[in-house]
Amino acid sequence: MENQSSVSEFFLRGLSEFPEHQQLFFGLFLCMYLVTLAGNVLIILAIGSDARLHMPMYFFLANLSFVDMGLTSSTVTKMLFNVQTQHHTISYTGCLIQMYFFLMFGDLDSFFLAVMAYDRYVAICRPLHYSTIMSPRACAFVLALCWVLTNIVALTHTLLMARLSFCVIGKIAHFFCDITPVLKLSCSDTRINELMVFALGGTVLMVPFMCITISYIHIVFTILRIRTPGGGTKAFSTCSSHLCVVCLFYGTLFSAYLCPSSVDSTEKDVVAAAVYTVVTPMLNPFIYSLRNKDMKGALKRLLSHRRIFSS
Repeated sequence: MENQSSVSEFFLRGLSEFPEHQQLFFGLFLCMYLVTLAGNVLIILAIGSDARLHMPMYFFLANLSFVDMGLTSSTVTKMLFNVQTQHHTISYTGCLIQMYFFLMFGDLDSFFLAVMAYDRYVAICRPLHYSTIMSPRACAFVLALCWVLTNIVALTHTLLMARLSFCVIGKIAHFFCDITPVLKLSCSDTRINELMVFALGGTVLMVPFMCITISYIHIVFTILRIRTPGGGTKAFSTCSSHLCVVCLFYGTLFSAYLCPSSVDSTEKDVVAAAVYTVVTPMLNPFIYSLRNKDMKGALKRLLSHRRIFSS
């Protein structure tokens, strides 16, 4: 698709328009980014090194950790670089590339949360068929399907954006190239783009959320029917970590974009984006490690082996 843009770069406003706030945000987001990388790498290493965690639930958790690192890296690294160099610009090509990876990793996050909810549904509601339904071949197929679908969605939005014309160098009211603020700078007809944002964006967000909701409704009813003393508590503890992550991820999205607020919509979008691209990926490893006994044990064994190796 021919690039019709007549501009070569955009200006990124960043997290704040006040220069005195930039260094504060730089230190804060750099610390959160490093914690995100360290926490998710530990999750991946713990799952990969412990044979007791080689099961579908932790297989998708390791992939979720990888996606969380990609989501944060696709947005935060450029912002940190701009603040440090004091050059708040991004090239036209770089903007499209950043948009593509942000959409892909963000959609993968939503898809993996839905797949993990379905895994918990099968484990609790249909335990006798778990090994058949969630076989290694089925998990590999679901993983590949998630990657293919999210790449198609991200590529569709990116190619539709590439066909637009940008007649003047404008300031993107965000700290990365998100679709909506970039569309506002175009001097072309953006109705097709807006329609696809509504259709594909709504589908990618609502379909996984509905799958998660239906899965947990079945899980709750199944737990309530358990007669064994303590059986319900044990069953629900296997998915409590995932439920916390789901509430955190979708809660921030819905509270920011669906609930009315007196805050300016642009500022609200920036705050919401900072939460689900930086804060949520940083907190996920802590939630899974603190609320999951298997993960705590695997992390302790991993760290103890590292200490012995270092000695």
